[in-house]
Amino acid sequence: MEAESEPYIRLATLRLLHQVVADLNTARSFADTVQTVADGVIAGLGYEFSAVNLVRPDGDLVVAAVGGDPGAEALMAGRVGSRDAWERRLSLGDRWGALHFIPYSEGWVLDDDDVPQWHTPGPAPSVPDGWHPMDRLFAPMYSGGGSGGELIGVISVDRPRNGRRPGAWGREALQMYAFHAATAIGNARLRANMQRALLRLEREQQALRASEESFRQAFEYAPSGMAIAEMGGDQHGRLLRANDALCRLLGRPASALRRTSFSDLVHREDIGTLLRTSAEGGRSELRLARRDGSHVWVSLRNSVVADAADGPRFLLTHVEDIEERKQNELQLAHRASHDSLTGLPNSAELRTRLGSRLCDNPRRPGASGRGESGPGESGFGESGFGESGFGADATGAGGLSRGYDEFEGTGVFDEPGVFGGPGAFDRPGGAIPYEPHVHAIAPREDDDIDDGHKGLAVLFCDLDGFKSINDRFGHHAGDAVLIEVARRLAAGVREGDTVARLGGDEFVVLADGLGRADAKDLAIRLRNAITPPIRVDGRAVRVGGSFGIGWASCGMTAEEVLQSADQRMYIEKRSRAKDRRRAG
Repeated sequence: MEAESEPYIRLATLRLLHQVVADLNTARSFADTVQTVADGVIAGLGYEFSAVNLVRPDGDLVVAAVGGDPGAEALMAGRVGSRDAWERRLSLGDRWGALHFIPYSEGWVLDDDDVPQWHTPGPAPSVPDGWHPMDRLFAPMYSGGGSGGELIGVISVDRPRNGRRPGAWGREALQMYAFHAATAIGNARLRANMQRALLRLEREQQALRASEESFRQAFEYAPSGMAIAEMGGDQHGRLLRANDALCRLLGRPASALRRTSFSDLVHREDIGTLLRTSAEGGRSELRLARRDGSHVWVSLRNSVVADAADGPRFLLTHVEDIEERKQNELQLAHRASHDSLTGLPNSAELRTRLGSRLCDNPRRPGASGRGESGPGESGFGESGFGESGFGADATGAGGLSRGYDEFEGTGVFDEPGVFGGPGAFDRPGGAIPYEPHVHAIAPREDDDIDDGHKGLAVLFCDLDGFKSINDRFGHHAGDAVLIEVARRLAAGVREGDTVARLGGDEFVVLADGLGRADAKDLAIRLRNAITPPIRVDGRAVRVGGSFGIGWASCGMTAEEVLQSADQRMYIEKRSRAKDRRRAG
């Protein structure tokens, strides 16, 4: 602004400033307002370049508008400078009131920061107050207009038309303009927010007007069951409406369903689940009764429709048929707990079943200690039991005539409710009713005294000669042997017993209600069942079995019980290494 001392020049500038400030409030949109701020610097304040940088929600500043130079606009518009870099700029240089001026002699340190910038090349000024091409002048904008508010943006200017740094009047004009620009931007944001809110409200009203018809169609023609039930009062839970899909799922007409509630239809074991879901909303899985008396697994999702004045009024219930998924889950659970090769319970399932019979309170009279071989264990190898002298010609293979196919899929390996089997956890309706814990106690150490006490015997079996079959004939033959041995072991135990594959060629049998003599007799029968030749790919191979007998007793862990039986098995295997039979 030339000759600022001349009053008529100031008056003309003031008129221009008044005009550009007035233009700030005539823009139609927020984007127009920001561009008007940039253009007003050019039209009313005598600069050839301006940029409006606005604070984003994340704190960084983005170039929202550029005025005076199309090339600069193409290069800078939309670019972002970090908040840290801007705060550094606003802390350098000279303070001209609310303005920040950084002369070229200090501004070189900012050349490499990430703030978008534009410089017009040109010669250095020839007068002391001349504008250098690398000079920088910033006008911060604050909410509320004053510098005490929150920073909302920065106006950066360049190239005064008179080629000089602004004097006192020019500085005051730019500072005043930044104040009005901040107010205009704040008002434009408020208007934009109000317009968006009004538009959203109108859309919501339109959606609300269409929702009743949409809901009716969605409710009636939904592929899965849906129902509306009362909440509160004497008719709490009574069904008000049921769609066709729910009627088909339950085999009941809508008129019959309207006289009932879900509590009348739910399986008696699932009534608690239903009551919790009805009171709290949310999702649950339970069984509903069909008209023919059968039950179907469904996923029940309740949405509580509330009235601000009167509280909940009714439940919107979505009923999805999950019968097939439930059956698949049961199959997957079986696969996770059973050996894929033999179909026997696997190591994890064995430990679960064994652990379910144990507690931390010892109840084994006369025991010398937990996990020790002695009072609670006995063992024998291929040729017999310890000092009892049961030879290879011992008999007693009763119960071996039943074939493997007879047991497959019948639950022999996982009898419901025995040793924590699937029947205890996966039966419809959840866990079985609670029963007091029955302590596991090992029989007395003295075999000559039969006090009639029975315990949970743990028979650890390791196959003899299996490795040579694997090495000579390959893993295919080894797998066939393992499958046949599993079948023979399963056929040689009672239906309530567990035969599990621990891994490799190791098997474990859990047999409850046995005395010491019973356990030894069972081990003989199982060993004799393993010994006969096994036909694999047209050839006959043979394996033997070494057994160690341990006894589960409260106060021991499942791992301790298995280790005890394992130790007894290896003691017997080593003591009769010379007599061990090799697989044919």
